[in-house]
Amino acid sequence: MRPIHALLLAAAALATTPAVLQAQAPVANPNPAAVQAGTYGVEPAHTRVQFTVSHMGFTEWYGDFTGASGQLTIDPKSPAAAKVDITIPTASVVTTNAKLDEELRSDQWFDAAKYPEIHFTSTKVTPTGARTALITGNLTFHGVTKPVVLKTSFNASGVNPLDKGTTVGFNATTAIKRSDFGVKTYVPLIGDDVELRISAAFERKN
Repeated sequence: MRPIHALLLAAAALATTPAVLQAQAPVANPNPAAVQAGTYGVEPAHTRVQFTVSHMGFTEWYGDFTGASGQLTIDPKSPAAAKVDITIPTASVVTTNAKLDEELRSDQWFDAAKYPEIHFTSTKVTPTGARTALITGNLTFHGVTKPVVLKTSFNASGVNPLDKGTTVGFNATTAIKRSDFGVKTYVPLIGDDVELRISAAFERKN
């Protein structure tokens, strides 16, 4: 194929490719100073809460919660003043085992009918680096409220090229004892210590 023909074919292919797919430059800016100050709402489609617990000491078992809602107020010039409030539907719990999912929703475990929401609200933000912070807050689960600390890292901010929303993203981790929240089924056969990993996306509302 002659070079000129190859060039024309490439140009034609680009002309029929959606603009968002043609863009090669990254859209997410990892610089915290670039975050737009304001109030952000949880973007539930790309927010994930994952838990890990020991299964009889043989393996680690994983599950997820989805459908989160809530908001974040943030100003990069005053990170310690940030506030976050998150609600997660208890019945959204899902693992790779449908039978287990129903059991976890039952009153033997999470009792989603009686306690339909898991709620976290921050009480203090302590920056620990340019892109990291400890977020102290109250976690309400299974009708019990306990203080927890989220070890949080900033990922990036920018405009999502698909929905055009100004987005900011974070990762966070923490650990709890489920027995502290009244969920004691099969302890210690099934681990009491639960690790939580959170990947949270927020879209700017104002």
